[in-house]
Amino acid sequence: MYRSAIEKLMKWKDSKSRKPLIVEGARQVGKTWLMKEFGRVAYDETVYINFDSNSRMAELFASDLNTERLIIGIELYCGQKISPENTLLIFDEVQEVPRALSSLKYFCEDAPEYHIICAGSLLGIALHEGTSFPVGKVDFLKLYPLSFREFLMATGNERFSELLEKHDFEMATSFKQTYIDALKQYYFVGGMPEAVQSFADKRDFSEVREIQKKILTAYEQDFSKHAPVDIVPKIRMVWNSIPSQLAKENKKFVYGLVREGARAKDYETAIMWLSDCGLVHKVSRVNSAGIPLKAYEDLKAFKLYLVDVGLLGCMAGLHQSVLLDGNDMFVEFKGALTEQYVCQQLKTVDDMGVYYYTNDRGSCEIDFVVDTGEKIIPVEVKAEVNLKAKSLKTYREKFQPEISVRTSMSDYKQQDGFINLPLYAIDQIASI
Repeated sequence: MYRSAIEKLMKWKDSKSRKPLIVEGARQVGKTWLMKEFGRVAYDETVYINFDSNSRMAELFASDLNTERLIIGIELYCGQKISPENTLLIFDEVQEVPRALSSLKYFCEDAPEYHIICAGSLLGIALHEGTSFPVGKVDFLKLYPLSFREFLMATGNERFSELLEKHDFEMATSFKQTYIDALKQYYFVGGMPEAVQSFADKRDFSEVREIQKKILTAYEQDFSKHAPVDIVPKIRMVWNSIPSQLAKENKKFVYGLVREGARAKDYETAIMWLSDCGLVHKVSRVNSAGIPLKAYEDLKAFKLYLVDVGLLGCMAGLHQSVLLDGNDMFVEFKGALTEQYVCQQLKTVDDMGVYYYTNDRGSCEIDFVVDTGEKIIPVEVKAEVNLKAKSLKTYREKFQPEISVRTSMSDYKQQDGFINLPLYAIDQIASI
């Protein structure tokens, strides 16, 4: 399975200013596989250590964090010699031994010749809990579920993925039915590696659903196992409310849908926990369109999307025939799935801030507004080919953006700073 993150890891390996690397991401998005695959293709040797329930490693890191001593201890534990230039050291579930996280500072300062890469499914939580964290001494890489382009490659459509990367929209339009069929499959399967692998091998939608249910159950177990006891019920309630939050026409998160009479202060910690775990994307409202967008963020208004479109469909109990064959009853939720899909793809674009816009009266709403660092681009999302976009017209009149994007099932078209970008190519937004 191809993951574009491998290319980022190769750049990290060759960087003169390389620091120990932390791979962040939700459970089961493929962090362990990625690290081992990177070790296999880029190094002579790989030393893999899982810190979960590993008392020997906990003891090794419990005393002083002298890097020479730690390397000897790891060599004895693994029974192999560690060559600084040719061995990749992988620390998995590193949050289970917080002092292993702290040791990264010393590896960065005293032994930068070692190539160390770490991950942990609940690392985001550990970083917030005051662990002695090596600020400024590590590099970060965020890993998400497979993007639509990675899904195309995993399911044998590499050539179609290449067309998008080359921006050959003329050719892509000739094969648009292939893209639309694959997009419908992606809405159902999503990008969780186990679900994609199963679908690529067997094309069995029922088996994909079982895998997704299993992943959702594992997430629920994580709530009970790792979250503070007093917020577990609140995490569950927020989590379970997300499909109904996204089914509304206005997808702004409403606490009253979690529980009648609920207020922000009751649920803020639960939302932060889900966000730190990488299980939800919190997209904040902005009330203007200046650079940087973050300066115009309204912290009280936001939308919550799930980590994966396939998991959203699974939580909502969506049947494959409804999605693949179309159904009049499905129109409302199709908008929710489409926005979820677009959010998920935008999040995979490096160094791009993702927000949404509404004016103060609420009469103009833009589904997403992205900050590329150089430009602010409004993005209007349409589930079908209906292209009436009154809000986008209002926004353009007010802010005069250099480029505006509408993404839908329609073909690629560009004129007067207005781009119609097909949904299947939305991840090309920054490069276009």
